[in-house]
Amino acid sequence: MKTPLSKIAPDVVRSKLPCFLLIAACGICRAQQAQSPLPVGLDAYRQWDRWPEQRIGMRAYMRSTYDRAGGNEGVDASHFLRQVSDTVNVTLDLQSPGLLVFSRYNHWHGSPWHFVVDGKDHIVAETNTADPNKRVASSSFLPSAPFPSPLNETWTTTRGADLMWSPIAFERSFQMAYGRTKYGTGYYIYDLFAPGAALSHPLQSWNEHTVPTSDVLDLLRSAGADIAPKPDARRGVVEQTGILTLFGTNATPVASLKGPSTLRVLTFSIPEDQAAAFEKVRLRATWDGRSQPSIDVPVALFYGAGTLYNREKKEYLVKALPVSIRFHKGRVELACYFPMPFFRSARIELVGAGEPIRDVRWTTRTMPLGTSPTRSSYFHATYRDIPTPTPGEDMVLLDTRQAEDASEWSGSFIGTSFIFSHAANLTTLEGDPRFFFDDSQTPQAQGTGTEEWGGGGDYWGGENMTLALAGHPVGAKQPSSAVSDADRIESAYRFLLADLFPFGKNAVIRLEHGGENQAVEHYETIAYWYGLPSPSIAQTDKIQIGDEASEKAHAYNSPAASAPYEIRSRFELGPDTLRGGKVVYPASTDTGRTTTGVSEFDLQLRKDNQGVLLRRKLDYSYPDQRAEVSIETAPGRWSPAGVWYLAGSNTVVYSNPKEELGATEHTIRTSNRRFREDEILLPVELTRGRDRIRVRVKFMPLNDPLFPGHPLAPQAWSEINYTAWCFITPKTP
Repeated sequence: MKTPLSKIAPDVVRSKLPCFLLIAACGICRAQQAQSPLPVGLDAYRQWDRWPEQRIGMRAYMRSTYDRAGGNEGVDASHFLRQVSDTVNVTLDLQSPGLLVFSRYNHWHGSPWHFVVDGKDHIVAETNTADPNKRVASSSFLPSAPFPSPLNETWTTTRGADLMWSPIAFERSFQMAYGRTKYGTGYYIYDLFAPGAALSHPLQSWNEHTVPTSDVLDLLRSAGADIAPKPDARRGVVEQTGILTLFGTNATPVASLKGPSTLRVLTFSIPEDQAAAFEKVRLRATWDGRSQPSIDVPVALFYGAGTLYNREKKEYLVKALPVSIRFHKGRVELACYFPMPFFRSARIELVGAGEPIRDVRWTTRTMPLGTSPTRSSYFHATYRDIPTPTPGEDMVLLDTRQAEDASEWSGSFIGTSFIFSHAANLTTLEGDPRFFFDDSQTPQAQGTGTEEWGGGGDYWGGENMTLALAGHPVGAKQPSSAVSDADRIESAYRFLLADLFPFGKNAVIRLEHGGENQAVEHYETIAYWYGLPSPSIAQTDKIQIGDEASEKAHAYNSPAASAPYEIRSRFELGPDTLRGGKVVYPASTDTGRTTTGVSEFDLQLRKDNQGVLLRRKLDYSYPDQRAEVSIETAPGRWSPAGVWYLAGSNTVVYSNPKEELGATEHTIRTSNRRFREDEILLPVELTRGRDRIRVRVKFMPLNDPLFPGHPLAPQAWSEINYTAWCFITPKTP
């Protein structure tokens, strides 16, 4: 039931809270008995209220056409794993069940695209494909039915990019290839699952008849509207409202809430003439009386825009699914619909920026927590102010190892809102996003640039746009057209729902500043994430190949393996050396072996594991490393655990002709980055209840050349080390 604004005093709030704690407790008991299936594909949208839930047994990865040498060659375009032919240029190649949840291309470049699902080639194109030298004013995907708006958008809407959120499921394999190579840039997010993990629906091979349902499209069309459950006393959905005044730089209480509950709505409304003052205010939220707030951010940036200056006098400055900023009837309305669980209490505050601000109206809406605390997680918005980025070093938007009062967190990374210039400078946008999870030294996510991450292309052409999950809402086209300092603020946002990134121990979210980490703009960033201060994954063992004691301790046996050899190299990161010669990423040394046969070894586990992730450090100079993995289930009896396949190598083929329809080129690029880490998820049934397993890895060469006519590179399976990571249930906070 909605409570009216206080008629007694503007800073006093009245509310009525029903007795729902017993109902919530019963829901928690039921939830603790069994984990809900992971919401996959379109179900992740339908069940968007499950955003905070742990994704145990699931991993997400982002691959792209980035410059393997760490630079920005071709603005990170047209670096292909291999060329099957001049019209089949492979950018992504997987051999396991999974789900492609997002793809991004610059305009129509690369189209027609080959989506090879479980061995069957499906041609996907864009209407500019027919004559790419003549831009079609209103473009769409072909075929159109599987890729409807607003789940998919082309460059005419996004101001520069073709974006696909239609999920593409595959049961055995998936390959993406470009039909043309001019400016062939792109990045792709896909999900893999531990075989046997409970999914909301089985993975079934995608085809052209797989059409997104209207309920998902309607949800995305509702961006900017109130998508949360409405006040309902019977369901325990309670709304509180109030009015307050901000003075000085003091922290002013907004709401104090009781749990276990989920905050479903957090809105503020201010007079439009106070927008400039209000955008400097900070929003704070503290869950369960923790020692530090989980949200402590500039309020405008939190709601998706670096400023509240509305240069185009639009109704919606931000019209995203989880947040919005609306100009309506002389007021600015800021709304947030991210589900925010808490177990005992929540404290919401606003911290003034010096100027008095009156008539600040606020609304909260809560409902009973419907899941176990060990399956849910706290909402976080982590702010970083980076006035002078360090040359040669990525900016760190988030490092959960330093978050609040815990060093280990499990949860999901769900997006960013960031200012990339205070001077209307769009040339900083070449910086790549790089995300690292659970102590990995190789980024599980590697992008091609900052505006690509924000859903645009070619710097959005300097134009503004706002979509349900990505946008560039504010900023002048160039410094000369800016009418004020506020108009020079350039910001973008990117939210992740079906394409979120789960992690079990830690997350490090990094972003280059400029194409070679040398831009000098003033950045301000917010990383949105869900996290529980307890791990859901634990390293239980590690075998160092080439180390006699470690091999003996793990009963390592590999009759066809090479003698141990020393490798001095680097992982795939940004540029090694700054202009002027300063080394940023020095080389390191490790020892490993290669084999063209079979390797076997033992690994320790935890009996309470809910599946196992096996990680391997390898020498990436050997291309297309593929192996059949088996687990010993009884003496001499082996059960298949999947195919472990890593496409490509540190050598790629580069093709970026000058003309749109220019002939495919075959330029070889070999980087100095030979170190890489790769992962496979083992079937739950082969690890559950076991504290030790014996693993067999059988090499299966692919024998594909880099391009037709090029000599076949030496084939081998590289082993430097293996680590076992067990999925576990996090502890209740």
